[in-house]
Amino acid sequence: MTGAGVALVRDGLMRDGLVQDGLVEERWLPDHRGVLAQLPALANAVLAGRVPDAIAVTTGPGSFTGIRAALALGHGLALAFGCPVRGVTVGQAMQGAAIPGRQLWIATDTRRGRVYLERFGPDRPGLSVMLDALPIPDVPIAVAGDAAEAVYAALQGRDMVLLPQRRPLPAGIALATGPALPLYSDPPAVRAP
Repeated sequence: MTGAGVALVRDGLMRDGLVQDGLVEERWLPDHRGVLAQLPALANAVLAGRVPDAIAVTTGPGSFTGIRAALALGHGLALAFGCPVRGVTVGQAMQGAAIPGRQLWIATDTRRGRVYLERFGPDRPGLSVMLDALPIPDVPIAVAGDAAEAVYAALQGRDMVLLPQRRPLPAGIALATGPALPLYSDPPAVRAP
């Protein structure tokens, strides 16, 4: 997880499929112990008495606890405000980083020596993979996400561009249209006794 954030985005400022200049307020907490416990207070501070029309959350990939905390807060806020809750994957929320003529790869660190790749293009499902077993791109690519530098280093010599985006922007999350259901990169690391 790269941290946790809450944002309020104004509606109706769509241009080319992206929310433009609609950010009203954003607060971001870097990754540290206890960050998830601060999410409700952060949401309360950002909303500051304003009633949202919808709640949008990232659904993963990410840590089990992080995904569950974000989804629980999103569903709880939606229930409290009587509005819909929508979900978007980290990669979908970062599609605005795409470069024409390059396939976009969003790489998320799963903290087990693996990355979760969301590749956008025909027949390109997301996959969890070890860094030393990354698929070899057959087209020029652009890589973003919190594990982008690791993917870029592992695939040196390929036709790649390293993008500066490491986390989704509020405008990308605000475009959520899917269900707010979790996307886990790996099965749980717990076993029955």
